[in-house]
Amino acid sequence: MIVRKQELKLEVKSGMRGGSGEVEMLQLEEPDKLSHGRLFSQLTMPPGAGIGSHPHEGETEYYYIIQGEGIVEEADGKKPVGPGDVVITGGGASHSIENTGSTPLVFVALILFDE
Repeated sequence: MIVRKQELKLEVKSGMRGGSGEVEMLQLEEPDKLSHGRLFSQLTMPPGAGIGSHPHEGETEYYYIIQGEGIVEEADGKKPVGPGDVVITGGGASHSIENTGSTPLVFVALILFDE
């Protein structure tokens, strides 16, 4: 199966998870079609935008950073992220992400259910 770019659904969310600004979410697969997860999207955040802190219980979230620079906050502090980095959060841990650069922060987010 191939899903063409023009078929993908784009949503814009303001203040996502208590964060700042707007986040564009391009659904790479519809949530009800994911067999082992609940999210597979490309997110784009303009400078200064962010997703607030949120936990992942019974699931693991992966961020693959494509473009831009940001800060991820986890239990052990704040860490810079950039292109090629992978952020993995699960086991009940919480995280947040903010675009601290001067260009859009673009990343793929995948949430899979724990077995």
